[in-house]
Amino acid sequence: MNPDVRQKLMGVSTATLCTALFKRGLRNQFLQNVHPLNASLPNMVGPAFTLRYIPAREDLNTIKVFEDRNHPQRVAIETCPEGAVLVMDSRKDARAASAGSILMTRLMKRGAAGVVTDGGFRDSPEIAELGMPAYHSRPSAPTNLTLHQALDINVPIGCGDVAVFPGDVMVGDREGVVVIPAHLAQEIANEAVEMTAFEDFVTEQVKGGRSILGLYPATDPDTRERFAAWRARNGR
Repeated sequence: MNPDVRQKLMGVSTATLCTALFKRGLRNQFLQNVHPLNASLPNMVGPAFTLRYIPAREDLNTIKVFEDRNHPQRVAIETCPEGAVLVMDSRKDARAASAGSILMTRLMKRGAAGVVTDGGFRDSPEIAELGMPAYHSRPSAPTNLTLHQALDINVPIGCGDVAVFPGDVMVGDREGVVVIPAHLAQEIANEAVEMTAFEDFVTEQVKGGRSILGLYPATDPDTRERFAAWRARNGR
């Protein structure tokens, strides 16, 4: 993806991005009940590469299927592009794992920007220590084969009650994950940087005792002047 967009999105919050998306009429872009395994990591930013699970059918989803080199889960791990985010539609069902630490280690070594599922991960403590951003609903020890059958790769999916299309820009922070339609990524990134600068200014003013009235939003005539002076002083 565009390096300028990636760099800008690395420094903004999902909350700010949600507001920028809402201004454009997009209300449902934040994944529900999807949380970071390691909240100390930097933002996750990358285009979506998707994997879709369906309910497992017992006669087709035995332990033997993993011996097939064309198994969709294995293929997704081995073909997810460098810098992309693997996004898994696990039907919001964390009773069985979407993947475990060995596959996630392979994904990390191949250069993925991160991984997201609306289900759960097994070996979640090990995945949390990998250094690759990973988001899930909750830990889940059983293998995915018990309930999930991997089916489609890089197709439109639902994850955490949000539509995710291949190439959409996924951004994760310490709160969760937001989906930015690919065609809006540049303008959303640009606006989010501006919003972040203003909100940092506002936070400093509020900590100094100033009322939010007339400050946030900036309806007082001198607020914009104060903000411009603050930006000049802080190189923002």
